[in-house]
Amino acid sequence: MANKNKVHKAIDIVIIGGGIAGLWTLARLRQTGYQAILLEADHLGCIQSCASQGIIHGGTKYALTGKLTHSAQSIQKMPQRWKACLEGKGEVNLQQAKKLSKHQYLWSNKSLASKITGFFASKVMTSRMQHLQKGSYVAPFNQTDFSGELYQLDEPVLDIQSVIETIREQFSDFIFQGDVKELISVSDEQKSYQYQITFSDQKEMLFAKNLILTAGAGNENLLRSLNFNQPKMQRRPLLMPMLKAKESILPKMYAHCLGVSSLPRMTITAHQLPDNQTVWYLGGEIAEKGVGRSIEHQIQAAKKELQNLMPWMDFSQCQWAALAVDRAEPEMSDGGRPVEPAVFSQNQVITAWPVKLAMAPIMVDKIIDELEVLGVVRNSLPLDVKEVKSLSQAQTSPLPWEKVQNWL
Repeated sequence: MANKNKVHKAIDIVIIGGGIAGLWTLARLRQTGYQAILLEADHLGCIQSCASQGIIHGGTKYALTGKLTHSAQSIQKMPQRWKACLEGKGEVNLQQAKKLSKHQYLWSNKSLASKITGFFASKVMTSRMQHLQKGSYVAPFNQTDFSGELYQLDEPVLDIQSVIETIREQFSDFIFQGDVKELISVSDEQKSYQYQITFSDQKEMLFAKNLILTAGAGNENLLRSLNFNQPKMQRRPLLMPMLKAKESILPKMYAHCLGVSSLPRMTITAHQLPDNQTVWYLGGEIAEKGVGRSIEHQIQAAKKELQNLMPWMDFSQCQWAALAVDRAEPEMSDGGRPVEPAVFSQNQVITAWPVKLAMAPIMVDKIIDELEVLGVVRNSLPLDVKEVKSLSQAQTSPLPWEKVQNWL
């Protein structure tokens, strides 16, 4: 620790990292009276958030093996919290955000259907989903060649770019672009912590009384800069295939294919390109198992899997790409996936990972609890703009498929 024996004029709370985690934190803190700003090194949501599929689920897909796992139980209230926000009645106003679909769908092939139908018909699941009759099937399952079962899940799918932009527009005065180079802890004679924030371009220097790190994989370097050994982070990478074509070839769909594990065999979300073509973005087992493959080999694997799952469809006119996504989360002793958001506090530095997009509200609940333990005052005084005079406002990131230069 560098003891400067001087306390500088400091911002109460500086959030570093401008994905959904950081933006949700900023919105909640500003609305509850905290003096907070957000710093983003690049574009808002440019790494994990915009690479997500926008699925706000309540854990049903974690119950695909026929039992409610701890993951399913910890996330089950999230759709209602997000829906309240979309209606302008929740903790963050998302009325202007775009909803891609009110529903998700689960589908199974004929052999698996009998195994899970009883569980999905049980009391614990009927409030979340309904078994559709063939006359109610949506594209692309409304074909005579589809012989499986289809379920409608009452959980929304969102355009995450529009969610980010909606929050950015409301709090743009407090969102800045700044690539943090170093964090240095500074204390006075009373051992009151402050943090000096320096930037890569060296044009600005800020001081913060409290730091909240929500930079995903970037948290690792920020913690290293502070000489913190904890918390540790782990990565779970994905290689997400995507294909594009006219909507007559790729209808809009938001669905999980049920497999034999708790992870969907494939999760498909549809997105619109500026030229009105549709992109199918593929998650689930295909993305998990694709890690280590070349893009070309992953595309071949995705083609084969889609043909197995939807043999009645013709994908020959589609163009393909794949996106590597490096998911960051707190380290687990067994290397497994965390089941709920993680929030750690040390020397007025809070480090947080939401683990899942849908669980950002839970993460911020925990952050606010930590701020109250730390005794951070809810200071409604306006930010002195001179403190951030040379920083520009951060902008929202393009979506992954908008950045692909070479479709195959």
